[in-house]
Amino acid sequence: MIEILTTGLPNTVQDLGRPGHLALGVTHGGAMDRQALAIANLMLGNDPSAAGIEVALHPFRLRTHVDTAVAITGADCAVSVGDRPCPPWWAMTIRAGETLVLEAPRVGARSYVAFAGGLDLPPVMGSRATDVKGSFGGLTGRGLSRGDRLALNPAQCRLPAGGFGAALEERRGAAASVIELRVLPAAEFDAFTPEAQAAFTGSEWSITNDANRMGYRLSGETLSLLSPLELLSHGIVPGTVQVPPSGQPIIQLADANTCGGYPKIVTVIEADFWRLAQAPVGARLRFSAVSIEASTEALRANRQRRRDFIAARNLMVGEQRAP
Repeated sequence: MIEILTTGLPNTVQDLGRPGHLALGVTHGGAMDRQALAIANLMLGNDPSAAGIEVALHPFRLRTHVDTAVAITGADCAVSVGDRPCPPWWAMTIRAGETLVLEAPRVGARSYVAFAGGLDLPPVMGSRATDVKGSFGGLTGRGLSRGDRLALNPAQCRLPAGGFGAALEERRGAAASVIELRVLPAAEFDAFTPEAQAAFTGSEWSITNDANRMGYRLSGETLSLLSPLELLSHGIVPGTVQVPPSGQPIIQLADANTCGGYPKIVTVIEADFWRLAQAPVGARLRFSAVSIEASTEALRANRQRRRDFIAARNLMVGEQRAP
């Protein structure tokens, strides 16, 4: 059992989401930075889809009432267990009665806390992810509050003495002043003027205060259509970039609506979703067009890195068990 001591409603229970239900009007949901949550789980020997906590509002504090192990990934923030400071992207044991504290991020926006065995909550439509719009999943479909208590699944987790960390090569540039995102042209790309097409990839965009798990509204050049365009509402997915009449684009994210009628100019490739998840309000973005082949290769490379991490983790733990 863990007890929440300091939190905010944007902090929720998340896993890797509930794909396959868009036709029912149910969003994919799940962790904004799925890579970070998956790695946190793998550090503890969990299934990558085990439920953990997404921390979008810091500081965050919890107390554990049992001996267990935790892993913290995502944003680069100061972490401590009891009176022991811990590096970012670290897995460690935590004793009953000790407090875990995550301070405001130095770089990034969202932190992930995974627990050995994962959080013990009932799945809804195959997932424990919190859907705040639908008021289901997670902890009765809401954000976490002070005093909430969450049960853990039983687990045996072996870690080296003092714990261990992970370092992902692609995250080394996370502190860059401009976040680079790769995109594919969307269905209505050719409905925009050549000037709008060039401006989208040729200029910088800022994330406005109108930003949450549903989407980020951007500020920058005004994007214009060749002629007025009326569309019936149609399916959209995370990563879709829509352009409303204001000409200022909106990036759909994890809790995106399942359909919409605004024209779509591009789609951010899945391999770069984590970059969006770690982009705070005010961050500057720049987009670059890539091919479908490049998008597929980037996703394949991400999956290979996950397999490599599993192999390295198993080898390390195996060495620790060796006499």
